[in-house]
Amino acid sequence: MLLAIDVGNTNIVLGVFRGERLLQSWRLATLRERTADEIGLMVLRLFEHHGVKPTDVSGVIIASVVPPLTGTMAEMAERYIERKPLLVEPATRIGMDVLYENPSEVGADRLVNGIAAYEKYGRAQLSPVIIVDFGTATTFDVITAQGEYLGGAICPGVQISADALFQRAARLPRIDVRKPAQVIGRTTVGSMQAGLFYGYVGLVEGLVQRLRRELTARAVTVATGGLASVIAPETTVIDHIEPDLTLHGMRLVWERNR
Repeated sequence: MLLAIDVGNTNIVLGVFRGERLLQSWRLATLRERTADEIGLMVLRLFEHHGVKPTDVSGVIIASVVPPLTGTMAEMAERYIERKPLLVEPATRIGMDVLYENPSEVGADRLVNGIAAYEKYGRAQLSPVIIVDFGTATTFDVITAQGEYLGGAICPGVQISADALFQRAARLPRIDVRKPAQVIGRTTVGSMQAGLFYGYVGLVEGLVQRLRRELTARAVTVATGGLASVIAPETTVIDHIEPDLTLHGMRLVWERNR
């Protein structure tokens, strides 16, 4: 079995694979002050609850965009899983050329998303791929038809925008981001939900269309992340939804480094 750990700014996502099959995944809140022991005990309890034995895990791979937790997660893997983890870093063999001016600036999650999306939707058709990841930030990543990481765009996430409205506007409440009943809000909450939800639909449509024009080719667009299943059905520019895209990309990186 392979244990894949995706350390994001909002959540830590863990997935257990047997071969290409994702058997189980779990989501923990990202708390930078947690110790390796705290996380290790949580992982062991999750394993026990789902019938996974730590001794069944033959490998661990970690992709982290939270530097204070990278070492903590590596320590946890060595202490509680007794496996030295593979870290997805600029020096890691990922099987994809990175055309960024400074490749080390590209987040590990963006790279593994690109690898997984191109492998599934781009390689056979020699098609460019655009990945929209609705995470803490909303990221747009472009993979060329030849399988190279080209670049992309980074925007504030939907929840960041909602929190900013609450924090910076004294009379606006904190709200959950969800699809409103109508675009013309008849209450303050309804108006905020309409602006956030349909504003992000418009943002996605506009950026994807502009990215496709720069590529001069019809790129396949893949959505992932927490709000992908909520926002993607509202637009025709997204072709596929892959909730576990990051974990599958990590599995591919692991296989290329065995």
